[in-house]
Amino acid sequence: MRLIKTIMVTGMAAAIAVSSSVAVAKGDLTRRPTKLPDLVLGTEDNRYYLSEKEYNLETGKSYKLKIISSGQTEYALQAPEFFTSIFLRKVEAGDMEIKAVGLTELEFEQEGEAEIYFVPIKPGKFEFYSEGLEIKGMEGVFNVQ
Repeated sequence: MRLIKTIMVTGMAAAIAVSSSVAVAKGDLTRRPTKLPDLVLGTEDNRYYLSEKEYNLETGKSYKLKIISSGQTEYALQAPEFFTSIFLRKVEAGDMEIKAVGLTELEFEQEGEAEIYFVPIKPGKFEFYSEGLEIKGMEGVFNVQ
């Protein structure tokens, strides 16, 4: 009888240990991506305007971000550490859908827009900026939990 109790207790302890070590992702990749507020680069009144300075994201969750250039100047959007810590699903620009492994920069030479579809895979605080225009206030951060 003692052996049966020991086996039962050991089995229950093992079941609890296994169930408590299972990781649960916050995102569900079978759902449509969460649309983030558009990132607008410049306006007619202020060529150095940046509509969003901070995005709060979760790992394992799918997102869609539309970046809109006013065309008031050339914008080279960069986020080196962020771009290497996401799974890039695709980029849509004009009538094109681009499937690539990674990004280094989104450069707008004139008015236009692009949408990036991605999943953050690494938590952290990641800066984004328009190269050379940081001093004008064109910088922000992606906070990934």
